[in-house]
Amino acid sequence: MVVFLIDADNLNAPGWIEEACQMLEATEGSVSVRRAYGSAENLKGLADVLSTWAIRPFVNLSLSKNTTDLALAVDAMELACQTPRPTVLAIGSGDADFAPLVVRLRERGIRMICISGRNKMAQEVVHAYDQVVLVGSEKKARHAPHSDMAEPTAPAKKSAAKKTISKKTPAKSTVPKKAAAKKSVEKKSDDAQGLVTIQLILNAAPALKSGEHQALGDIAKSLHDAKLLGKNATSTKLFKKYPDQFELSPVKQPNKVRYIQ
Repeated sequence: MVVFLIDADNLNAPGWIEEACQMLEATEGSVSVRRAYGSAENLKGLADVLSTWAIRPFVNLSLSKNTTDLALAVDAMELACQTPRPTVLAIGSGDADFAPLVVRLRERGIRMICISGRNKMAQEVVHAYDQVVLVGSEKKARHAPHSDMAEPTAPAKKSAAKKTISKKTPAKSTVPKKAAAKKSVEKKSDDAQGLVTIQLILNAAPALKSGEHQALGDIAKSLHDAKLLGKNATSTKLFKKYPDQFELSPVKQPNKVRYIQ
């Protein structure tokens, strides 16, 4: 049984979750248990991708302290004690707080996978997992040194298929053109992000004009809808370009943003 538990306050971009689900299905097979834990605001911003992949949302209690990590850990331990227990458990978060949980579950014979955004992976916890996969822009898959697992097979099959097509039609192969077109689109997307101004942000998310704290998930969705953010781009990275105009909170794992007038 394969289990995927998502810390939606950490792995909080729709594109990241989409990519993670595709990777797990391609390399591990059907994912039996799919759950996402987070604040109401962040889960609301992920509603579309959660619905697409039939991922059950679990909303945090409304408390002063974030309880997402603990809620996820409790469910992970409960699943590990059930019969049959998971053979693979993937945690969608790069947070170092999960290290004790990962170690205990690995000791019970469960293979542990971490799926994290590139800028959110805590380096000190990398070796606790059997496999670490980074999603998002310029993604790379890394394995802990002690793991004997091979690289995911799905990408290798696709590569082999491309080579076969190129061999059969060397003169007019469309594969390189498609690859070049994809790179061109990605480059244009990156260039467009560099042209995003404060006024464009306010036009796309007018709620910010009030100067009050807004749910980061809602604002991110508005920016994605307005095409101001690429599929795998993060709103936090964009707001950090304007530190004098936008305030993110809390600092470690922001889930709110405020426009400083």
